Amino acid sequence: MSLILNILWLICGGFIIGIIYIGGGLLLCLTIVGIPFGLQCMKLGAATMTPFGKQLVESPFAYRPLSSIFNIIWVVFFGAAIALTHIAHAIPLFMSIIGIPFGIQHIKLVPLALFPFGRDLQ
Repeated sequence: MSLILNILWLICGGFIIGIIYIGGGLLLCLTIVGIPFGLQCMKLGAATMTPFGKQLVESPFAYRPLSSIFNIIWVVFFGAAIALTHIAHAIPLFMSIIGIPFGIQHIKLVPLALFPFGRDLQ
């Protein structure tokens, strides 16, 4: 079932969102300072491509000082806007019965968009 939903997700915009994340990540990787943030952006792109059947997991590095500092920087410059975009996409999807599973996936991506360092969808 998750395969079918992932295919529908890709057709209905998930592919485009994933490509935008990956492209933004590649742009961030052009500078040495942006490489950690670019890698997280590409991780978000891969997670956005196929969110059905995956759960958010935390790595043992999630609460280390460097991850926390990077997460704070991420939230200020990127995460808040990305999370609000996922919420803005989820609200109209929840208004139709057919869109509810897709809205749930957008809400599932919000914590990953806010704090990507030390977290992943598996």
